Amino acid sequence: MAWSHGNFCWNELMTRDAARARNFYADTIGWTFDAMPMEDMTYWVAKAADKPVGGIFEMKGPDFESVPENWMSYLAVDDVDRRVDRATAAGASLMRPIFEISGVGRIAILREPGGAVVGWMTPASA
Repeated sequence: MAWSHGNFCWNELMTRDAARARNFYADTIGWTFDAMPMEDMTYWVAKAADKPVGGIFEMKGPDFESVPENWMSYLAVDDVDRRVDRATAAGASLMRPIFEISGVGRIAILREPGGAVVGWMTPASA
């Protein structure tokens, strides 16, 4: 996939019930899903006609107790570390340390000055 700086590159559903969400989107939209095992969970890659279109992240644990189910959007950025430095200087807050997912990219979760939460990612293919 080609990623372009400043464009939305990924969306994921943050839910407490991944099975319910998979069933809903399979039945209503026609998506299929591939399991992507992770350290402490399974991430589900949603596909339309075999093309990845989004993901499902199951929220577990105390960090997510007050977080409502939501769709999380990610912007592609050319250098997530440098861009996060600029974002925090401009009033954003980093919600957790920047992290990397092998084969996916380097990711930051930010709360921008107005309060909206957004992910920024330097995709592995960038």
